[in-house]
Amino acid sequence: MQVRLTELIAPSFYEVHHAIKEDAATHFLLGGGRGSTKSSFTPTEIITGMLKDPNANALALRKVKDTLRESVYESFVWAIEKLGLAHLFDMPASTLRITYKPTGQKIIFRGADNPIKIKSLRLRKGFFKFVWYEEADEFSIEDIRSINQTALRGGQTYKVFYTYNPPKSRKRWVHEYKSNPPDGWYVHHSTYLDVPREWLGEQFFIEAETLKQRNELAYRHEYLGEDVGTGGEVFRNLTLRRISDDEIATFDRIKRGLDFGFAAHPTHYAVMHFDATRRRLFIFYEIHKVSMSNRALADAIKAENKSNARVTADSAEPRTIAELRNLGLNIAGAKKGPDSVEHGMKFLEDLDEIVIDPVRCPNTAREFEGYELEPDGNGGWKDGYPDRDNHSIDAVRYALEDEMRYAKLRIGNKAKIGVR
Repeated sequence: MQVRLTELIAPSFYEVHHAIKEDAATHFLLGGGRGSTKSSFTPTEIITGMLKDPNANALALRKVKDTLRESVYESFVWAIEKLGLAHLFDMPASTLRITYKPTGQKIIFRGADNPIKIKSLRLRKGFFKFVWYEEADEFSIEDIRSINQTALRGGQTYKVFYTYNPPKSRKRWVHEYKSNPPDGWYVHHSTYLDVPREWLGEQFFIEAETLKQRNELAYRHEYLGEDVGTGGEVFRNLTLRRISDDEIATFDRIKRGLDFGFAAHPTHYAVMHFDATRRRLFIFYEIHKVSMSNRALADAIKAENKSNARVTADSAEPRTIAELRNLGLNIAGAKKGPDSVEHGMKFLEDLDEIVIDPVRCPNTAREFEGYELEPDGNGGWKDGYPDRDNHSIDAVRYALEDEMRYAKLRIGNKAKIGVR
């Protein structure tokens, strides 16, 4: 029985198929909503890829082992049967392993509840050319790094697939990689609207439309796969984009801030331009490093800050500030006062736009985008701003101290004269 791939692959995935065929990337980040067919496209590509390379094996993963059979395993069985190849594969119901009978190639399934256990994986023949992380947002990037270090050995080329529905929390690594993919990564987004209607059935579209009418935000998240967030995001005025050298050359209100690290916490130095008229902040340079000596820090700042313009730092470290001053930096401690953190955060939240270059400042982009209020366990949010993963945010607050003080003073004067 001959089956056309166009009968199994939705048109929205044709470009991904060609990218795989042409070895355009190693890692494929495939996000989307319900019914987008990303979880049927992936096993189809893996099976057809294995047939072309007798040394190719596959590793399919879920974060929790108990979810393997009903998800990735069944997806492979579906793809094999749709391709008309069931007679060539051994798919015993008693074990989570599929074998291609003519060559002995295997598809192995593993839960990553304890990624260290995956280090013991061994193959008698060939290598893991294909790796699939289903619901990839459930894995930490550290889990993925550890597993890939074990699996991606012994071959020339690999294809690693990460399929996921966008999580509500923007703290997940998939958000960062989607907006700023590393070299060798291919990013794709799909929805049910890209799929032939008869593939999903009329009822699927009725359910989607019903949810759209009742709860549009839930529809956008579940069916369109949009990053709608949890509602606890602090900075909803973010724009992550490249800031060109030509654009930076026009900046004339440069501010610099420094948050000191300690133990495992990084030191963070931030450089930005503040457009007070348009209420826009542009962050385009960072130093973000753990265990940095004061001399190394001073040298790194001097390399960027050639005019030795003022740097505003965390005033809780007066001895460090004094030492950096002795090393030639024009540095001063921030003038903190009552409610300075809350006022500074609200100042940043109220800006019309915060533009961060995710290539020049990946840590700044990650912290600002992932910064969220603490849930209170009852569907709401705790008061106050969490004091974690905010090194760049603190550095930016220190840098804009004068602008914040001026804004506070201006608001106070308006109140005195009855301006509303």
